[in-house]
Amino acid sequence: MSLIHTQVKPFKATAYHNGEFIEVTDEGLKGQWSVFFFYPADFTFVCPTELGDLADHYEEFKRLGVEIYSVSTDTHFTHKAWHDSSATIGKLQFPMIGDPTLQISRDFEVLIESDGLAERGTFVIDPEGKIQIVEINAGNIGRNAEELLRKVKAAQYVAAHPNEACPAKWQEGEETLEPSLDLVGKI
Repeated sequence: MSLIHTQVKPFKATAYHNGEFIEVTDEGLKGQWSVFFFYPADFTFVCPTELGDLADHYEEFKRLGVEIYSVSTDTHFTHKAWHDSSATIGKLQFPMIGDPTLQISRDFEVLIESDGLAERGTFVIDPEGKIQIVEINAGNIGRNAEELLRKVKAAQYVAAHPNEACPAKWQEGEETLEPSLDLVGKI
């Protein structure tokens, strides 16, 4: 079963954010766009390159009204230690959610049960708490924050214009499609 258009399941977790431990809940996501960015583990190899890329584009996400939440099965204490010891991770201004019970990773269907780690899963969640985009990469394939920004803009556009669709490679400001019988076989 696909998670697209499903409601985020109830959760409560502790995150490391701007020098503090904070509580993050499913209810707290409502009213804004969110990205849940799952990764396998702190103190690894591909993960800091991805998180650093997100940090470099974080202000662009914020301008779109999007909060980023990175999530791994590490604890919030481990997130703090990594944040304090790595120049790349030290740039992060978004919450780093700890999922040591594995429940959030399991609910988003990215948990590798045998390892107790999360796959590289990206989820774009709308202001009603519904999942609009799902992307899951193999562990050795890093993601691109610019492509994620493009997808978020497309999701926000179609949410505001429900009778339109964004074609392949769509960029903000480009022409969209209005699905209709007239377009069938003409694209």
